[in-house]
Amino acid sequence: MSNWNIIYDARVAADIAGLDGSVRPQVLSALSKVSQNPLPKREGGYGVELGNKNGLDLTGCLKIKLKKYGIRIIYTLERNEQNMNVIVIGMRADLSVYKDAAQRLVR
Repeated sequence: MSNWNIIYDARVAADIAGLDGSVRPQVLSALSKVSQNPLPKREGGYGVELGNKNGLDLTGCLKIKLKKYGIRIIYTLERNEQNMNVIVIGMRADLSVYKDAAQRLVR
């Protein structure tokens, strides 16, 4: 299977810049790995499907967790184009990463 194209939301650059310098390469490495198979786990991929999270509609979004670093990455897929659209990269604090994702999805 070929790698999917990783496309970053314009605000993800700030998310990455805000990460600790030692964590940044780990996050980019994880994204590279997931881009090999970003499909939902039920289809054999790495992604965990999101739905309604505490009133935030994230249907169609997937997440991966870097538990060791306390990071969540939320993304969507464009299957026809094989694009993995990274919406937000953030700390696993409360529901903030989900709130950010919901705000960024409202265009």
